[in-house]
Amino acid sequence: MGKYQHNATLVELKLLNEELMVLRVTLDEPTDAYNFAPGQYGEVALIDDSPDSLSTSDKIVRRQFSIASASGDTSGLEFYLVLVPDGFLTPKLWKLEAGDRLWVNPKVKGKFTLAPAPTGKDLVMVATGTGLAPFVSMLRTFRQQPTWNTFTIIHGARLQKDLGYREELEQLEAEDPRCFYIPTLTREPDSSDWTGHRGRVGTILHDGTYESHVGQPFTPENIQVFLCGNPTMIDEIQASLEERDFSLHKKKT
Repeated sequence: MGKYQHNATLVELKLLNEELMVLRVTLDEPTDAYNFAPGQYGEVALIDDSPDSLSTSDKIVRRQFSIASASGDTSGLEFYLVLVPDGFLTPKLWKLEAGDRLWVNPKVKGKFTLAPAPTGKDLVMVATGTGLAPFVSMLRTFRQQPTWNTFTIIHGARLQKDLGYREELEQLEAEDPRCFYIPTLTREPDSSDWTGHRGRVGTILHDGTYESHVGQPFTPENIQVFLCGNPTMIDEIQASLEERDFSLHKKKT
């Protein structure tokens, strides 16, 4: 056998639509993976362990997925995935069933966490697609003992059906005066029942929507912004924020 062997079991698979899925997996052995810092990611792979297979070698295809579950939740690690039709891994994940075996790296990784953010700030989490996952994890983990003044998620998607975790986030906003959820859609038909925001996520930060929804000024003195999702979105919003005197986080600043 090679370096990689099955060490985890799929316990839940929830198809949100034909292209979005939530996976929850448990690891065979007690592990520090459950005590990750919200915002970190896990590595997942499938292994063909048939006798004539070489996929147990170091050449198996691993993919990194942000963790959406709360830190310390031993019922499993939850991943929010988008189908890549021509990808090496996600089409196979779409064929799994509860009880199927897979490999998960017991060591979680990543520095995209709340650790650098000063306490008592208004946090603005801008996400497109499955970039929502780390922010869901942060809310689930720290909501009862928040380090923030307000926590706002701005989530961009194409259609209503692409708004993963919508019901949970709408409920959180209704229950917690410090939590806000602002979804915005780019391709939802005008004829639909959607009455929310339309357009790209950046417009929410520039047309007064944030201020009117949250009731707080959008200034670098009050706000820490986290960006996760489409690289083009990240570049565009970073540039627009720097024009408004926001600065990119660095270790010393």
